[in-house]
Amino acid sequence: MFKKRKALIIIFSILLACFTGYVALDTFVIPRAYSVTEETTVSESTLLSASSEDDEETERIEDSEPLAASSDPVITDTSYEDGNISISINEYREYDTTIYVADVQVSSPEYLKTAFASGIYGKNIKASTSEIAGENSAILAVNGDFYGSQESGYVIRDGVLYRNTSAGREDLVIYEDGSFEIINESEVSAEELLEQGAFQVLSFGPALVTDGSIAVDENDEVDKAMNSNPRTAIAVIDELHYLFIVSDGRTNESEGLSLYQLAEFVQSLGADCAYNLDGGGSSTMIFNGQLVNNPTTNGNRVSERSVSDIVFIG
Repeated sequence: MFKKRKALIIIFSILLACFTGYVALDTFVIPRAYSVTEETTVSESTLLSASSEDDEETERIEDSEPLAASSDPVITDTSYEDGNISISINEYREYDTTIYVADVQVSSPEYLKTAFASGIYGKNIKASTSEIAGENSAILAVNGDFYGSQESGYVIRDGVLYRNTSAGREDLVIYEDGSFEIINESEVSAEELLEQGAFQVLSFGPALVTDGSIAVDENDEVDKAMNSNPRTAIAVIDELHYLFIVSDGRTNESEGLSLYQLAEFVQSLGADCAYNLDGGGSSTMIFNGQLVNNPTTNGNRVSERSVSDIVFIG
C-alpha cells in the first residue's frame, strides 16, 4: 500500500510539474496568433478583418486629401526633413536622467502609424523595436503598449478591433485626423470607440497631461513598477505636431523618472495631451535604423527587449 501511494504521489508530481511548465511556456514563450474581434464599423471603409488591412489602408489614403510630393529628404544624425515629415531629436538632462525627445511635425495623420511584431496580432509574438521598425521602413519608432503581455485592455490598430476586453485602464485614442483623446475603458466600450472614429487605441497609461495640465500626482505609479524608471511617452502639442519621449534609467549614469517627473517634463515642452507607454526595459527609440537611447532591464548591459508593437513615423 505504501509503495502504491508513493507511486501515485510521484505520478501526480510529474503531471503537476508538466502542467506548470506548460502554463509558463504558454504564458511567456509559445507564440500564438489571435483572430480579429468582430467589430462595429463607423463607415463602409472600416476594416472587417486583419487580412484586409492593406486594401483598406489604401482606400483610406485615397479618400483623404492628396499629399504633396515629398522632396528628397535631408537627413542628419539628429534630424529628418522632407516635404511631409520633419523630425528633430534633442537630448535633455533633467532629474539626474537623460531624456531623448523627438519633435515631429507631419503634413498628414497618415504618417503616424503603429505596427505589430512580425505583422501579426497574437500572444508571445515579439521582436525588438529596431526589428519591427526595419520591417515597416520606419523613420522614427518607439515601443508601444506591449499589448501581448496583458490578457485585457483594448487593442485597436488601423481601425481594426483586435481585443475588446476592458482592463479598466486609461487609454490613448488616436483618431483618423491624428488628434488625441484619453478615455477610461470602464466608461466606454471598444465598439463605441470604433463608432466614434478611433483609428488606434493604446492601452497602458496612465495619462500624463490632459488639456495642458498634469494628470498624475507624485504618488501615482504603474503597477509593480519602481518609482524611477526608463520611460516611453507620446504627446501632441498642436495639430499634427507630436513628441516622442524616451528616458534612460536604472543605471549610474541615468536614474530614471517617476510618472510625475515625466509628466512635468513633457508639460514643460508644451504638450497638450501626453500618454505613458510601456517602460522599463522596453523603453526604446530608433531613428533611421539607429538606436538613440540606452535600453536596459537591470542596468548591467544595454540591450533591446523584445516587444509586441511599436508606434512610428514613416
